[in-house]
Amino acid sequence: MTSPHDEGRDESFDDIRRDEEDSARAGELYYGNVNEFVTDRFIYFVAAPTPGSGRVWCPEWYRHAEAISRLDSIWRAWEHLRFDPALGMSHWWIHHVDPHLRALLDPVTGPFARCADGHRNPEPLPVVEPPEALFTDQRKWLSGDPLSLD
Repeated sequence: MTSPHDEGRDESFDDIRRDEEDSARAGELYYGNVNEFVTDRFIYFVAAPTPGSGRVWCPEWYRHAEAISRLDSIWRAWEHLRFDPALGMSHWWIHHVDPHLRALLDPVTGPFARCADGHRNPEPLPVVEPPEALFTDQRKWLSGDPLSLD
């Protein structure tokens, strides 16, 4: 169903791309990126681990892919939930921060487990190359541009 404003309108590739970009306008974010969020807000929300806490933090968190992903998720959830004055922050803590912190700060399995005495580069999981043709490319793109209509 189209609205009266859409009659005769042929939505072009540029219109679709603009809609995609507008749906995530940077101007709606309080912080410009995850680093700003971590250094301006997050580090004040979470107490620094003490030697007996059973937790570990790496000051070079940005050198750990899992940490970047988890902290980015925490930041984006905060950006969204901060607009809910009733339950937003409670939801953020219970469903986002608490589980991610348990995983991030775990001294045995967390991404900072080797960093108790200073940053150590993480080691990726070992993998063995699977047999050829076991997996097929399942992408449907005909062009190299995922937004292309071709």
